[in-house]
Amino acid sequence: MAEANNEAYVIDASGLIAGRVATAAATAAMHGRRVSIVNCEKAAISGRKRMIIDAWTRKYGMGVPKKGPFVRRIPDRFLRRIIRGMLPYKTERGREALRNVLCYVGTPAQLKGAKTVTFPNARVDKLPNARFMTVGALCKELGGKWHEQQ
Repeated sequence: MAEANNEAYVIDASGLIAGRVATAAATAAMHGRRVSIVNCEKAAISGRKRMIIDAWTRKYGMGVPKKGPFVRRIPDRFLRRIIRGMLPYKTERGREALRNVLCYVGTPAQLKGAKTVTFPNARVDKLPNARFMTVGALCKELGGKWHEQQ
């Protein structure tokens, strides 16, 4: 049983709701699994586009530039911050769990042939309406610049 917990867990976030992916990743990391999330820019945030942009723009504009809060504008860091919010990251166990979570824009070469896990209940097409925005589009709207891995 202990061996099964240490195996790698690769999640393809394409077309999945970001919060549900983050919940699954946080739970697996707390149980000691290593979690890799690929295609973070294709994860979705549900809601009206204008409301999502306004909420994150407000959060981005808060505080003092040197003291925070700091809103990451690169999709992999953005999704990792969402996951961090679901972990007790101020405790040793939470910090260890956060170290086990890796997020990537695109699919890196070392994970090209890896078997990915999918969550049927986390699909965007399961939403009752078609209102959502991808994490990549939101990050671009906030001014983020990144290069997809080839």
